[in-house]
Amino acid sequence: MKIFVYGGSGQISSSVISKLLDLGHEVYAGTRNPDAGKKLPGLHWVFADATQPTKGTEILENVERAFFISPPGYTDQYSVLSPWFEKAKKASLKKVVLMSAMGVDFAPPEAPFRKLEISLENSGVPYTILRPNWFMQNFQTYWLSGILKDKKIFFPAGNAKTSFIHTDDISSSVVSALLNDQFNGKGITLTGKEALTHEEVAEKISKHTGVKVSYSDISPETFKANLLQAGVSEDYASFMVFIAGALKEGHSSSILNTVREITGKDPITFDEYAEQNKKVWLN
Repeated sequence: MKIFVYGGSGQISSSVISKLLDLGHEVYAGTRNPDAGKKLPGLHWVFADATQPTKGTEILENVERAFFISPPGYTDQYSVLSPWFEKAKKASLKKVVLMSAMGVDFAPPEAPFRKLEISLENSGVPYTILRPNWFMQNFQTYWLSGILKDKKIFFPAGNAKTSFIHTDDISSSVVSALLNDQFNGKGITLTGKEALTHEEVAEKISKHTGVKVSYSDISPETFKANLLQAGVSEDYASFMVFIAGALKEGHSSSILNTVREITGKDPITFDEYAEQNKKVWLN
């Protein structure tokens, strides 16, 4: 099968590409710099850039199915991806899988991410929407500098629990949804198999690294200031504060069996993740 994957160099999409290639499919991977893409049999790098959302969409005429993910740092997901959905409809794609985020289905219809979901739902193109919870991998990306410099996880979560999900479980779910039409027309929330507080996460990282890491429950204002200092845009920092607030209110705590239902496998536990990645926190 010929499949398009948006954001091909990103964490989720690169894993999706690898899994599709392993299964023998031909992949067209969208990226802003196609010449820099890794050369592999069955993999074609093509142009796709969030800042030029109408450019490159013609590639959808050459594929049967497509996966879309909103690139981090952009709060207007609708403007970034809706031209691609319009092209998917014109090209009569057999399937589109969109990854949004847990809770987007409860957002008002004018919110960009929910507006994007609705446009796909109403497009007439067979679709599946996957809404994952917060990633385990955030602790080795977004929150890494605090862990390395201060041995602290700085986040405004209070004592709320979160059913963190491993990105490999997300990419496996994406591949299954792309290739399996039994999930057509569904919006599916993806979670890990356990819900943890950030304090419990700190304890697990400490256990696996042998380094004492603690959790600092910072204010939303401090959280936003930290994001801005790290180079995050004002609107995206505000968005992050908003979704962190939803987490603190308990909206990210539910545990669902959806990963197993879609992939046939149990989700990776946080202990497994921490053991696999402990070297990251020991630099």
